[in-house]
Formats: sequence, structure tokens, C-alpha cells
Amino acid sequence: MANLQNLRRKQSFLKRFVADIVASHERSVALSSSLYVRDDDYWMRVEGYASRSLDSVILKTGEKECLVQDIDKFKTAQERYRKLGVPYHRGYLFYGLPGSGKTSVVSALAGHFGMSIYAINLTDFNDKSLLKAINEVPPKSLILFEDIDCMKTGKTRPDGDAAASARRAPEGTTEPQDRLGVTLSGLLNALDGFSAPENMLFVMTTNKIDALDRALLRPGRIDYKRFFGGVLGEQKIELYRRFFPQASEPEARWFVETHKSAETMAEFQGLLLDLGDHPPVSAEGVLQKV
Repeated sequence: MANLQNLRRKQSFLKRFVADIVASHERSVALSSSLYVRDDDYWMRVEGYASRSLDSVILKTGEKECLVQDIDKFKTAQERYRKLGVPYHRGYLFYGLPGSGKTSVVSALAGHFGMSIYAINLTDFNDKSLLKAINEVPPKSLILFEDIDCMKTGKTRPDGDAAASARRAPEGTTEPQDRLGVTLSGLLNALDGFSAPENMLFVMTTNKIDALDRALLRPGRIDYKRFFGGVLGEQKIELYRRFFPQASEPEARWFVETHKSAETMAEFQGLLLDLGDHPPVSAEGVLQKV
């Protein structure tokens, strides 16, 4: 009898042990963030991609918190959207200087919320293939249109003659000339048309917001805009001390004041990477300009 009880206890322990392992694995999968790109008719996972840590992204005071709160609010509002009959997706536009951290923020937010990124380059699609690709993205994902200002789709709505010409078959063929790319109407339909996916974040980045068509910027397509401008001194100080935790704030401030040429976080980060593992400090403990 005692041996039977011991066996039952061992079986119970093993079941709990296995259940804990499975639950842990499921949590880790749920919180993972991968990057996918389109390869012909399939989404391909990019090996070696690792999302940015949210702590590693340094924005102006309050900006990061506002973004996180907005996505948190959206993710808990599905039932409210359903009751109101509003399509359950949300669009973000990050615009500003090149190298100001737009893509890094996208990666960090996706990692923080355990969402995978599906990156779309509109030059690789036509209207039909874009809609197909977007509808194959699983729910609770983030669809990224990067540098949309560089694509003619985002700039102007084609007139009737141009649109008809784009779809006219080349001379001597019977196939439409779909390879000319996505039209603005096709993009707008993918974002909020009848076939637009639900439970999705759409994020666009651009260096030139003025180049985008106003139809693309209206609420329902773009619900949240965030400007990424030049880097502030306080952001540089925070990044410096992240690279060199042993440095004091006066040392970090001195270095920032003597290296004002870096206008973006990307430029300043590159400068810090060139320093190696240790900040330049003299025998007297005074930072030396590099």
C-alpha cells in the first residue's frame, strides 16, 4: 500500500512538472516576437532577428509611456469595438528625421507586447498580392510599412486614365500589367476596406509626412501620429550612461556637450560604439575628448 501511495505521489509530481514546462513554453511562445518578410507567395521568418528591449529605446520624456498606454488601451478594447461596429485595428505613423529611432521603437513595442512584425515593401506587390499577403498575417500581429514616403503609392491618388493605363495589358499580351505596383486605392482598401484584417496594428514610418496623400492620414487608417525629431541632450546623457553605467552624470554631460555634432540617436550611438568598452578617462578622472 505504501509503495502504491508513493507511486501515485511521484506520478502526480511528474504530471505537475510536465504541466509547468508546457505552460512555461506556451508563455514564452506567446511573448516572443519574430520578423517576417514576404518571399513570393509566402511569409518567411527572418532567422537571427531579435527584438529591441523597450528599456534600450530612449525617447523624449513621456513619449514611450504614451505609446505603450495607447497600445494597452487598444488591446483591451476588442469587445467595445465589436459593440460599436468599428473595425478592430489601429494605425500608427512614426515620422521625422532619418536615424531618429522610428524602426527601433517598432521593434521594441512588438517585443514588449509579444507581437510579430510582418514587414511590407510596397514595391514588391500589386493590389491583389498586397491584399492576399495582409490577409495571411495572423491576428495580434504588427504590419510594418517602412519608409512609405519613398513609395509612389503613398504620394498621390492615381487619376482614372493613369489607373486604366497601369492595368492595360502590354502590346501583344493578354495579361494585366500588375507589376507596376500597388495603387493608393489598393493600399487604402487593404488598410480599412471590407477585407482588412481585424485585431491588427498597422505601423508606417516616413521621413517626409508632407509627401503622403491626405487620404492615407485620416483617422481609421492613421489613428496615432508621433514625431521623431532631433535628439535632446538628456536623451544622449541617458544613452551614454546606458553604455557606461560606471560613468557619473557630470562625466556624461561633459561628453555630450563636447560632441554636439551628433544630431540623431543613431549618430550618437555610433559614436559611443567607437569608444569601445570604456569611456575615455584620464588619470585624473577627467574625460578626454575623442
